[in-house]
Amino acid sequence: MNNFSDIVAFVRVAEAHSFVAAAQTLGMSPSAISKAITRLEERLGARLLNRTTRSLSLTDVGQNFYESCRVALGQLDQAESEVTESRGTARGVLRVDVPISLGRRILVPALPRFIAQHPDLSVQMTMNDRVVDLVQEGMDAGLRVGNLSDSSLIARRVAQLRGLTCASPEFIERYGAPNDPTELSPEHCIVMFKLGSHQVREWLFRKNGVEHKIVPAARLSFSDPESAVAAAVSGAGFVRALDFTVEAQIASGLLKPVLTDWNEGAWWPVSVVYPQHRQPTAKIKAFIEFASGLFPQAH
Repeated sequence: MNNFSDIVAFVRVAEAHSFVAAAQTLGMSPSAISKAITRLEERLGARLLNRTTRSLSLTDVGQNFYESCRVALGQLDQAESEVTESRGTARGVLRVDVPISLGRRILVPALPRFIAQHPDLSVQMTMNDRVVDLVQEGMDAGLRVGNLSDSSLIARRVAQLRGLTCASPEFIERYGAPNDPTELSPEHCIVMFKLGSHQVREWLFRKNGVEHKIVPAARLSFSDPESAVAAAVSGAGFVRALDFTVEAQIASGLLKPVLTDWNEGAWWPVSVVYPQHRQPTAKIKAFIEFASGLFPQAH
């Protein structure tokens, strides 16, 4: 089938809703992607995409054709995966998306060991504190912290990370150390918000079945945890952060943990996720195994 590459280009455009994103995924130029779609439409004698300068959508014929092609390509991916699995080989380019702090502090230092274990594999890693659409961005997998709401993704839990509530010794000396969460003033709690929605992240405390929630309301708010931790070190207030982001500051005395006996509710799952329609190929399985090995507390 001499138009196989054109069909692949069409499927990637349909998934990403973008010529540019599809081009990045396939290592082609956007103009080459556009020409591939035109060739395919001419060959089929049907318009597959509605294209304007601002939007791109599938026609009814294009939607039906995409569904058939997606299934067929999935079967081909599975067949290729079965061959590589039989050889036990992870090969090709693994494109993964991870949170910034988790990537820099935990994954990146271990990546040389990972690629040494898999000489036929290359890693292309992006780091975001926003949740990206893996399909649209052309990613094989992602690492996510927290409970997952996207039902289109398959998740494999690899760890649980503990949250700690801390402040600088100077701040605690000025305002006192709380004995329970009710003594925490929201105005003294540094705000972390989700990119895009700007939704404030609540703090959940739990002890012996008793729960208490706090909605931070300090005048400083951040989307990334490292900035929030730096502000806490400078005396801006209490911060709620994952343990790996504050371990060094606690060890050096720059931050002091509080309410450690209320940490039953301060656990966040870490999961490797990938789109449902993609098979867990050898390279994805290798990444899951790699990520699991970085977190000895996983269960």
